[in-house]
Amino acid sequence: MMRTHTCGELSKSDVGAQVTLTGWVHSRRDHGGVIFIDLRDHYGMTQVVIHPDHKEAFAFAERARSEWVLKIAGEVRLRIEGAAREDIHTGAIEVFTENLAVLSEAKTLPFEVTDDVNINEEIRLQYRFLDLRRPQMQEMLTRRDAFLTAIREYMHSQKFVEVQTPILTSSSPEGARDYLVPSRIHKGMFYALPQAPQQFKQLLMVSGLDRYFQIAPCFRDEDPRADRHPGEFYQLDLEMSFAEQEDVFSVVEPLMVQLTGQFSTKKIVAKPFQRLAWREAMNTYGSDKPDLRYELKITPISSMVESCGFQVFADTVAKKGVVHALCVPNGADFTRKDIDDLTAVAKIYGAQGLAYIIVKENELQSPIVKFLGDELSRSIVSHVGANAGDAIFFGAGEWETVCKSVGAVRAEIAKKQKLADPNTAAWAWIVDFPMYEWNEEYKKVDFSHNPFSMPQGGMDDLNTKDPLTILAYQYDLICNGFEISSGAIRNHRPDIMYRAFEIAGYTQEDVDAKFGGMIRAFQYGAPPHGGIAPGVDRLMMVLWECPSIRDIYAFPKNGRAQDLLMSAPAPVSEKQLRELGIKIIT
Repeated sequence: MMRTHTCGELSKSDVGAQVTLTGWVHSRRDHGGVIFIDLRDHYGMTQVVIHPDHKEAFAFAERARSEWVLKIAGEVRLRIEGAAREDIHTGAIEVFTENLAVLSEAKTLPFEVTDDVNINEEIRLQYRFLDLRRPQMQEMLTRRDAFLTAIREYMHSQKFVEVQTPILTSSSPEGARDYLVPSRIHKGMFYALPQAPQQFKQLLMVSGLDRYFQIAPCFRDEDPRADRHPGEFYQLDLEMSFAEQEDVFSVVEPLMVQLTGQFSTKKIVAKPFQRLAWREAMNTYGSDKPDLRYELKITPISSMVESCGFQVFADTVAKKGVVHALCVPNGADFTRKDIDDLTAVAKIYGAQGLAYIIVKENELQSPIVKFLGDELSRSIVSHVGANAGDAIFFGAGEWETVCKSVGAVRAEIAKKQKLADPNTAAWAWIVDFPMYEWNEEYKKVDFSHNPFSMPQGGMDDLNTKDPLTILAYQYDLICNGFEISSGAIRNHRPDIMYRAFEIAGYTQEDVDAKFGGMIRAFQYGAPPHGGIAPGVDRLMMVLWECPSIRDIYAFPKNGRAQDLLMSAPAPVSEKQLRELGIKIIT
């Protein structure tokens, strides 16, 4: 064997043993003719001592520099009194080296391989193989492995069967842009990388498999953001036959409780997890993935101001819009600049502005109080539960715009006031999503969530209700302001599926062309089924308090969806393009 022990293994019980270690030079110190090297591998670090009496080993040690790869052999000894380290497992011993061999040399490093390195992310990603050597990153890889192992063990304990589904498949309208792969054999035809194994997991239910799962790679051509890795990500994809919404919840919720307890120090706010209808979440928190670690609730006040003297509010209600109020404890301390900054946040989400009232001990300070009148102003203060020292912010306009803009202000205030406890995990289910939404760009009704979901009320509601009032058996799992997962009870009946797609503007021929395999399968006896797909990368990011989702990937893309290590995306040769029948037009 090349080594007898790892660099994180030896202790006092090994004193006197002859050992062989291999690893990287983490640091090298020359103390008056005796050289000390901290030798590091995946498992830890061991101090090795090279004395000039061992001339050949000493000569190699004099040449060795950071990140050279060495093999050393020698005797384990106790460190001298006062030199022991308490922070590492091997801190009580050192290896008195008799033989040393250089296995590989290293060029001058672009940055030091330490956890406290302060270096531009672009450089880190370009030299990711060095970045991954840092103890923090080694720990991340190990924790990620343990995390996925725990998921697999739990799923198997619940009688789920792991099945791998195709990577090369067909393009389908699932909400994001597809990554397309041209076919050399079938010129002009394209595969698509799966945005999710949606159709395949439903086909497995039709095939008679009762419970399926996989840690599935998913590919979506979406714009990068802090909680979304560009290009590809992984999800715990699962599906259950003969299942209703509560059956899915009863499987997933205990897993999330287990993962939170096993892989974080966070305390869960409520068990069982809170349930919120989508409309309730939007009205109360201004988001369908609200951070529930703090209260800060929004209060609808449209009925109070429909005939008020403040024309902005009165006109909004007259045009079937809404007015919502957000009471902020201790908000009276906000400066003019703070309010301007919050107004800018609201405008990002379509608001025209952000009215406010500052509640003082004996007065209300606001440009709108003179229009509302003192009596109505004080009624609003009482209705939203404001006290002296608080502030109230208002949003007025179309319902969804007001919800989102005031919700964004709520989140910004929580960040400013540090309201979210980092030691807690506020899990919740968001249920009763609308089946459809209005697409303003194309002036048509569109699916709002997953097109394969079963509408609540089935065919009757599809035929008799306003599409924008139809709810679906769709649900999201959220934690600390992040959407961890989306799922649904599936539409397993061809007649209901054809009608659901017809409302969104698709003909039967369109559905057959896009989803022919699944429609055909449903015509041969499909069980009711449903599932969900928690994003494992985002879940780790939330539980581990990572500032970016890129921090939990071995080889992430940067913020512009580039792989700086492998130089991807990159141009290809004319020969490759000719083989595929593709011509680049710029």
